[in-house]
Amino acid sequence: MGKRQVLQNIHFGERIAEDEVDELSAYFVETDQWRSIFAGEVNVVYGAKGAGKSAIYSLLLNRKEELRQRRIIAISAENPRGATVFRDLVDKKPEITEQELYNLWKLYFLSLVADTLRKEGIVGGQIRKVIGTLEESGLLPRETTLSKLLRSVVDYVRHLFRVESFEVGATPDPATGMPSFTGKITFREPDSAQQRLGMVSVDELLQLVNTALEQSRLSVWVLLDRLDVAFAESKTLEHNALRALFRVYSDLQAFDHLSFKIFLRNDIWQLITTEGFRGASHITRTVTISWDEESLLNLVIRRALNNPALREFYNVSHTEILSSAQKQSDLFYRVFPPKIDNRPNSTPLFNWILTRTQDASRQTAPRELIHLLSCARGHQLKTLEVGGNEPQGEVLFDASALLDALPDVSKTRFEQTLLAEYPGMRNWLERLENQRTSQTPETLATLWRVDKEKALDIAAKLVEIGFFEKRRSLKGEPTFWVPFLYRDALNMIRGSAK
Repeated sequence: MGKRQVLQNIHFGERIAEDEVDELSAYFVETDQWRSIFAGEVNVVYGAKGAGKSAIYSLLLNRKEELRQRRIIAISAENPRGATVFRDLVDKKPEITEQELYNLWKLYFLSLVADTLRKEGIVGGQIRKVIGTLEESGLLPRETTLSKLLRSVVDYVRHLFRVESFEVGATPDPATGMPSFTGKITFREPDSAQQRLGMVSVDELLQLVNTALEQSRLSVWVLLDRLDVAFAESKTLEHNALRALFRVYSDLQAFDHLSFKIFLRNDIWQLITTEGFRGASHITRTVTISWDEESLLNLVIRRALNNPALREFYNVSHTEILSSAQKQSDLFYRVFPPKIDNRPNSTPLFNWILTRTQDASRQTAPRELIHLLSCARGHQLKTLEVGGNEPQGEVLFDASALLDALPDVSKTRFEQTLLAEYPGMRNWLERLENQRTSQTPETLATLWRVDKEKALDIAAKLVEIGFFEKRRSLKGEPTFWVPFLYRDALNMIRGSAK
């Protein structure tokens, strides 16, 4: 088999975990972090965008049967792909308050767990009472989807808030003079009169669920991912929703058989705790996904070895190569050239790739690494398909293919991540097009047509989002350096601005 045929038959996987759910388990790196999550020792998973949170989330859902054998029922509280369940919340006017969202999360989780147990046929004793109460309150229709459940919960919370604030304008029932509302679930402990009417608190219902699960020797894991997408269109809603979520998480830690697995970007967590968050100290069962050079190389090699054509071409096996880090490195440099150029002091290729795919935090996410290799494969194939020479020796890739792939990765990261998530920064970022990669407060002030103080304020925001790396000049003055990852997207020129 020639190199062109090998390249046609290999694939490094998708940038986004949701697009390769079925293939993911074949080359997923089962780190100690993963093992602690799968064992149930971790409830909150932090990580940078593209670090692999959704890969872990998808793998947990893929292993539902294995979890079920351990008497754990895994439930997704969000659509794994496509439109987010929470999209309707963004358009709610007036915007939902943090307290309403706190109540909403509790009731949504209760409804979701009850619906799952109903579908599983676990409806004895206390669960029957919970399901009956939810059905009577219009929260658990027979035919459900995540979106329908959430919509019912949102309507219920809004109605109940109007009842509780009747004195400020809810419309009374003509016959009774009270708001017309039949829901029997409250968010405060019902008084004796309310108890006689059959009203019950959401906390009591959650306790009934936990007790029933304990008696059945079952546990439920509720999984939440894509929270950066769910509320992206409203920063206020995102802030309130996530703070409310973690308040609920803290409250429900007392329930041994109800557990929440929350996957969240660490930069978003930092933003919601900036103003202070008392509950943060109680969130201890956490892990932050991190990658070093060795683990990233392992990721690449696992994905490469998942291709029969590549294994055949190099006459290697999974077991042999994965048995040592050195063998993984050796295979990498059989597939790829040793360096990007022939200069004596050139960086080894894998280190060069890492520096070109990291943002200003100096962290490389698997997403950009996979994207670079996939684009390089496309460029190398294109060269061979138009009659170009094959790479010399046994490597499948020329250095030129990797160089040609950089602008593709840069453009995607800049447009689909940076501009998409921080549209308010677009004006300042786009003015850096065709400019130097190292700027001072003075040069930025001139470029942005603002005073120095304003320029420093904008630059600080760009440091926060990973576009600028803040450095110091020899004179101790601040400079702002653009990492390689974003340079091609803006056609920037290497060097210091004058």
